[in-house]
Amino acid sequence: MKSRALKFLVGAVPLSMAMVVLNGCSRSESAAEKSETREIHGEPINAPKAVAVTGMQPQKTETPTITESKVVPITEIKTVPATPVQTKATPVPVQASAVSLPEKKGDYLTVGFDKLASYNFDVPDEAPVTNAMSGPDKADEQIPATVKAFNQKKVSVKGFMLPLKVDNGSVTEFLIMKDQSMCCYGNVPKITEWISVKTTGKGVKPIMDQPVNIQGTLHVGAMRENGYLVGIYGMDGEKLVESGD
Repeated sequence: MKSRALKFLVGAVPLSMAMVVLNGCSRSESAAEKSETREIHGEPINAPKAVAVTGMQPQKTETPTITESKVVPITEIKTVPATPVQTKATPVPVQASAVSLPEKKGDYLTVGFDKLASYNFDVPDEAPVTNAMSGPDKADEQIPATVKAFNQKKVSVKGFMLPLKVDNGSVTEFLIMKDQSMCCYGNVPKITEWISVKTTGKGVKPIMDQPVNIQGTLHVGAMRENGYLVGIYGMDGEKLVESGD
């Protein structure tokens, strides 16, 4: 058995070697064939020739025509008149000396609250003025010249009394007001609706239930106490006349 096996191996080895050689040859031949088939034969490819397209007409472009414009004579053109611009003239301040005063009745000019309270006075919301002012008080700028004209003039004013200071039954300081709104209803009058009066003598009789006429020298301008504005009208009262006398 061993001898037969050895013979089989000895005979099989050359056969296997022969098969390997044949296999290698067949592969080389197939590779050569493939390389030969890759060679390019024939004429080179030329670029495509341009083919003329027939039957198409070039598009015509239309040139715009210019029409004649109508010339309008200048005489036919209507013009709109310009609206004049209205300018406001700068008001010229009126001097107090140029204001005409009412006629005197005796030694006093008759002045009413219809004149003294005829304008609006805005009390400035400012800090108290403590230093002496080198110029006029700015509050005086609101007082019109027609009212400033009564400054330092002897006048007679009709109104209602509100006593402020009484000495031995006589009133030495009081307010003359436009109406009784403060006395009866507690309404605070405007600063233009009262006059602070100080009598020059021993005082006057208190009269509160009817209007009175107070005569004296009127002072027009800002009055301050401790720097605060407390009034714009003051009077040195000389005489009190009951209404109707």
